[in-house]
Amino acid sequence: MPTRLLHLSDLHFGRGDKPESIEALGRLVEDTTPELVIASGDLTHRGRRDQHEQAAAFLRGLGLPLLTIPGNHDIPYTFPHRVTSPWREFERLWGTTEPVHRSDGIVVVGLNSVRPWRHQSGRLRDEQVRRVADEFGRTPDGAYRIVVLHHHLLGAPWRTRKKPVARRNEVLAGLVEAGADLILAGHIHQSTIAERREFEVASPGGVRAVVVSIAPGLGQPRPHRRGEARGLHVYEVEADRLRADTYVWRDDGWGLTAVRTFARGREPLTFEPS
Repeated sequence: MPTRLLHLSDLHFGRGDKPESIEALGRLVEDTTPELVIASGDLTHRGRRDQHEQAAAFLRGLGLPLLTIPGNHDIPYTFPHRVTSPWREFERLWGTTEPVHRSDGIVVVGLNSVRPWRHQSGRLRDEQVRRVADEFGRTPDGAYRIVVLHHHLLGAPWRTRKKPVARRNEVLAGLVEAGADLILAGHIHQSTIAERREFEVASPGGVRAVVVSIAPGLGQPRPHRRGEARGLHVYEVEADRLRADTYVWRDDGWGLTAVRTFARGREPLTFEPS
């Protein structure tokens, strides 16, 4: 049986909440039956206690295991709390900013890429990448290895001024060497997915498959920014492939707008003639 994962990002509770799409998400969960819900940051809009509590109530109301990490909007906007206690509200509700989920078929490691002194851009420390390697090193062969951070590693198809995570090339290389099969993020409110072999020339020894996926934002799209839509991703992990489904809100329900399939390991997908 395949393993399904629901990936949400940039909920921004406290700004333009839309009850009908939130209610409809429960029906989508029933239809797709994910094992785990992954929320890759910006659960709130201004990091206030009431917004954190609204986001937590919504996510826990889905009735599924959760893995949540903070985004740059999940810390206080006011000083000195932004620097002296940036994670207080997030940790009060979720316990940690770097959770780990393990099951028979998958392991998911959350990383906190937010830095309070950087309003938009994020960073990962070398020790965070080493921690991923340690977690994956204790993972059985065949398990699917997933990393989640808030700040993106890929550019969006539409224009965005948001910079990717600092030292992007080094971070991507480090996570690949650590054993990641799938790297998830958000931040730019736009969907984009690429497989490593699509943008890196294979060496004689081959290039191991790594999929990098940025989820669209679940929160209110900003009309002055092109390319944004309220959406989410559902991943289906099988022994030989990963399927990534993109859903977008269409005013009357969640519509499946894109399906992409990626090979696991070094072998390409099996050709299926029409």
